[in-house]
Amino acid sequence: MDNVWFITGSSRGLGRSLTEAVLAQGSRVAATARQPEQLADLVAQYGSRILPLALDVTNQAQITEAVAAAVAHFGRLDVVVNNAGFGITGAAEAYTEEQVRSQLETNLYAPIAITRAVLPYLRQQRSGHILQISSIGGRVGNAGISIYQAAKFGLGGFTEALAKEVAPLGIHVTSVEPGGFRTDWAGASMSFAPTIEGYDLVNQRADFFASGNFVPMGDPAKAAQVMINLVEHPNPPVHLVLGSEAAAFLRQADADRKAEFEQWLPVTLSTDHDEAENFLETEMGKFYGVKPEHQRAAE
Repeated sequence: MDNVWFITGSSRGLGRSLTEAVLAQGSRVAATARQPEQLADLVAQYGSRILPLALDVTNQAQITEAVAAAVAHFGRLDVVVNNAGFGITGAAEAYTEEQVRSQLETNLYAPIAITRAVLPYLRQQRSGHILQISSIGGRVGNAGISIYQAAKFGLGGFTEALAKEVAPLGIHVTSVEPGGFRTDWAGASMSFAPTIEGYDLVNQRADFFASGNFVPMGDPAKAAQVMINLVEHPNPPVHLVLGSEAAAFLRQADADRKAEFEQWLPVTLSTDHDEAENFLETEMGKFYGVKPEHQRAAE
């Protein structure tokens, strides 16, 4: 299908792989990058089907201009991909204030801002699909990448709530949650906090990333094709995990969370007011569609 895509961070990594795959299968792309001249080879190959746009995703004025320019050029937007971002490794107390702010601005505030900028157009169309490129690090916490994961957990929560908000408008939202893919995430684009004595596990992770010996499982070209197929699906998921590494992490985390939840459930339930009703029978429970466990199992 001839969709119009808006892809941030399109000049390198997963964004570049996705941009190339989308163009190769016949769709059009508003491709944003800090240095759009890096897309010159794709312009030479695909001509007017690609619109390179300069965009610093932390700049609200540039976001507004880029979205408006894409709509003006192509007439609509069908798929919006919030891909731009970068990783950082270190102990939570070691990050500089600038490093913390930069992570949150790029990996959380920026996709929220871009999503808010495109929603009026998608709402008027009563169609569209937003892909938030998150991470398995937005579902499972690991030592050494706490600030990166803080942003990705936030993005996952935003996505899940937004998906319910815009579904009646014909708009889909998916949090794409890869494990390690063979991009430069853990290479040239990775940054590091200062080292602090005592954090042995964190420092070992940082040394491993810096060594260049980290070889991820995932193939970005395959991930790109999955996303192209995804936007054609009539009932896409709100969360899509990519890669065997990510699947293994999530299975273990889900099992650990369930065991912990069940162990502490009596304490959880003990805090209700003595006069409180059964939550499942309250107006709020009905409004949010919360179902008893036996009913969910039967479905």
